[in-house]
Amino acid sequence: MAAKKTDAPQVTTEMVATPAGAARITWHDAPGAHALLAASHGAGGGIEARDLRALAGALPGLGVSVALVEQPWRVAGKKIAPAPSTLDTGWRAVWPALEKARLPIVAGGRSAGARVACRTATELGAKAVLALSFPLHTPGKPERSRAGELLATGVPTLIVQGGRDPFGRPEEFPELPAAMELVEVPYGDHVFGLPKSADLDEPAALALITGAVADWLPRALG
Repeated sequence: MAAKKTDAPQVTTEMVATPAGAARITWHDAPGAHALLAASHGAGGGIEARDLRALAGALPGLGVSVALVEQPWRVAGKKIAPAPSTLDTGWRAVWPALEKARLPIVAGGRSAGARVACRTATELGAKAVLALSFPLHTPGKPERSRAGELLATGVPTLIVQGGRDPFGRPEEFPELPAAMELVEVPYGDHVFGLPKSADLDEPAALALITGAVADWLPRALG
């Protein structure tokens, strides 16, 4: 059954104090929302990433509010992300602000943000995890796998991965348990950029991503 579309979302911002500095949440609230996707960015960019923007544009119309979380280092204008433990600290401190929505929360993120969501999902009580461009390994070093972080989420997990992502192509991922799904974006790189030779354009790639997430969410949330 197709999800019922709601009215246009309300977009607001909120600053949240954390031990790592001030974080910022950009809320895309769906009237009558039944779930909340909270997603953060990677180590090389912010919430302007094409996949995060696409989700924030598409999901509220399907009754899912979206909270895009900017980590303190990004809010402060720094160019280099801190250690993973500091990223986790910032994310944990934002969680009470997310819980005020009183909705089931799906923890998500792209790249480094996906790692944070995976590492903290069970601890924080996330209902599911959305991992966009999960960095399975650093480019050229597949032996240094981060699969353990991914496999330990403890909740339903959707991985959306570019077909030519140097941080881990879909075929490099280990066998996944039943609660985990992987969707490939053909030709996509780590930021879901496409080569000119691809028989897929950016709008179609983004529609694939948002469609896969919209299709998965009812299964993940039960």
